[in-house]
Amino acid sequence: MNDQLIAAAPAQSSPPALKPQSPEPIPLSVDSLLKRFGQVTAVDGISLTLNGGECLGLLGPNGAGKSTLIRCIVGRAIADAGRLSVFGFAAGTSEAREALGWVPQELALYPRLTCSENLGAFGRYHGLSGSKLAQSVAWCLEWAALQDRAGDLVKNLSGGMKRRLNMAAGIIHRPRVVLLDEPTVGVDPQSRNRIFEMIEALRAEGTAIIYTTHYMEEAERLCDRVAIIDHGRIVAQGTNRELIQNSFASRSQVLARFAGPADEIAAWVERHKGRLVDGVAEFTIEQSTQIASLLDDAAKAGLELVDVSLRRPNLESVFLHLTGRELRD
Repeated sequence: MNDQLIAAAPAQSSPPALKPQSPEPIPLSVDSLLKRFGQVTAVDGISLTLNGGECLGLLGPNGAGKSTLIRCIVGRAIADAGRLSVFGFAAGTSEAREALGWVPQELALYPRLTCSENLGAFGRYHGLSGSKLAQSVAWCLEWAALQDRAGDLVKNLSGGMKRRLNMAAGIIHRPRVVLLDEPTVGVDPQSRNRIFEMIEALRAEGTAIIYTTHYMEEAERLCDRVAIIDHGRIVAQGTNRELIQNSFASRSQVLARFAGPADEIAAWVERHKGRLVDGVAEFTIEQSTQIASLLDDAAKAGLELVDVSLRRPNLESVFLHLTGRELRD
């Protein structure tokens, strides 16, 4: 009987196999993007990806194509070719717009409204209302350190406060991808440090950030990776260390300033495969012992040494090496 009961009992089924979870699409993908204005190619086949929780710096001088790239991503400029996606959604879709936050270079605020009223207006543009809008406004005021100026008219704020409020307005809907287009332009050092803290707070929450700048020190402090842009193209990308290693390996830079006729100095620097930047001769050497022979040859050429220094290359050195011009040109 017991054997019959056991035989009649249904066999215990194995638990269903767990389906492997597909990874979440990357926050931002740009593939072969092209944008022309008449005969000018502002963005020339740029491809890049932005990973979750990453701050990617776009480093380049004014006019390199950084802002045009950002405007294409947010839909303010229509690309002539290429593809854009935000968490797998095509740029311009409601899902992509909801996930994106954009802080433009230009202040986009209502000067005759208060800080709170500005944030409330931008929040409603993004579909927020009621308690959710109130919570977002309160969070943004705290994030931007403007709680005590909530009722002040924007026209009465300092330049740094306006810049911080401009950033808050761009992320009032708490997007997962934030595009910051040179947010420190024209602000004082104290406001710049506060903006850095705001960006670092976003990173701590896992927000993916694209940060455009032509200030090398900002890219070094804030960015996990850097893409160097020149004439609408990405000429190199990687971490700070990778970029320096790929361009200079273990070499160092000699910076020397000479007194004498400018044309003679320029000719001597060119013969020794250096370059003049703002009157400073720059040379790349393999070993520090090469400095002595370089300066000895300068003395033989009749050049009077004013000062000399040795330094390890930095991001600005990389940009100059790759493009032949200074970062702020």
